[in-house]
Amino acid sequence: MGREVGGLENFGFLDKDYRNYIYKKRSLNMEKGDAGAILQYFQKMLVENSSNFYSMQLDEDDMITNIFWADARSVSDYSLFGDVICFDTTYRTNEYGRPFAPFLRVNHHKQTVVFGAALLYDESADSFIWLFQTFLEAMSGKQPRTILTDQSAAMAKAISEVFPETNHRLCVWHIYQNAAKNLSHVFHISKQFAYDFGKCVYDHEDEEKCLMAWNDMLQKYNLTSNTWLGDLFEARKKWALVYGRHIFTADMMSTQRSESTNNVLKKYLMLSHNLMRFFEPYERVLEDRRYEELIADFKMMQTSPMLVTNAEMLQDVVDIYTPKVFKLFQKEYIGILNCYIYELVKFGMTYEYKVTYSGISQEHLVKYDVLEYKNIKRIPPHYILNRWTRDAKGRSITNYHRGQPNDNPKESVGKRYGHLCRNFREISSFAAEHEELTTYAHECSVKLLKRLEEMKKNLCLDSTCVNKSSHG
Repeated sequence: MGREVGGLENFGFLDKDYRNYIYKKRSLNMEKGDAGAILQYFQKMLVENSSNFYSMQLDEDDMITNIFWADARSVSDYSLFGDVICFDTTYRTNEYGRPFAPFLRVNHHKQTVVFGAALLYDESADSFIWLFQTFLEAMSGKQPRTILTDQSAAMAKAISEVFPETNHRLCVWHIYQNAAKNLSHVFHISKQFAYDFGKCVYDHEDEEKCLMAWNDMLQKYNLTSNTWLGDLFEARKKWALVYGRHIFTADMMSTQRSESTNNVLKKYLMLSHNLMRFFEPYERVLEDRRYEELIADFKMMQTSPMLVTNAEMLQDVVDIYTPKVFKLFQKEYIGILNCYIYELVKFGMTYEYKVTYSGISQEHLVKYDVLEYKNIKRIPPHYILNRWTRDAKGRSITNYHRGQPNDNPKESVGKRYGHLCRNFREISSFAAEHEELTTYAHECSVKLLKRLEEMKKNLCLDSTCVNKSSHG
């Protein structure tokens, strides 16, 4: 808008003015009793299961701004499948436009899993920072390895601040959608442009070749001065595959799973609905997703995938991977049969190979080891990710992530308590299934409590000694 009127100074209003307008409109549309009803809904969640989680951010007038919630199942699923998450805010829940922001991922059946959701006041960096910090609190401080989002400067700022250990990748689907809008004239003039643009995104394995292809594309279509492409190029390390091949994304390159969830919600929601009418269809989406997983688990126990060949490697993993993942693995394995492999050089324990695929002239440089070529017929166990296996949802204890030295002491106690509650609830639910397990768990808990009391006494004594020595 600033560019259209010749600069921000030509606006008839300031940034503060439009924020005040949004605040007024959303406050008016927050129907009387909505805030109390939402709080009552979340408190009911906690009564049903104390491992459920919610948090609401209030402004100086005690008006609800941002809301996040996750039930116990979502928290548990995140501990298993939270290595990569999709995060998207494109869906608006009602006429006053609160962005709906689900955290999604795929489970061991490659099905969509919901880790939690938020209703945001706006899409500012402050809102995203609050949301991501709250998400970490709910998930015992575990950061995802990779997060997929749409292109947003505010979101990128919040991710770098709250998730410093996480790889931030941009959704390729959104990039194509934005390209269609910003470069519509080029798409209409040339059908070849989409192909050339796609090659820059997906095809190149060498950075230098990728950069050359990008520059050739700009020259070919007279786009060297295009601002949108210039900004996109600056963020290339977040979307071009040449920079992301080493990053684990669970075979996902877009947030379209968020789009799918949003489309389901649209069936149940009307723009005139108030906030409370949102939670019922959201719960229905969760129930549908979890029912689909239950069906997949049942089919997995009843049937086994068909092997297209009796290769030893396939026989080795057919009962380890879930059927869906095994079929993907088998497809890749069969593809090996059409590869031509030539050893080039060896550096210590590392080999380099030239690999070509039947009927395709392009050569690929492969480092490390090609298992079949080295007569390795079984997958080494450390190459099998537990998250893709049939036993992925076996009982597990979540890792404890220590807080920072400058954390609020009271909040730190609460985080530690919540983490321990989740782990001991997992132990309790498992032990309660059998009398002997319950007896053993009880005996261990008595010993554990006694040991903790001894440790606390020693910690108190050490603290007293330190205090005495510090006073001379």
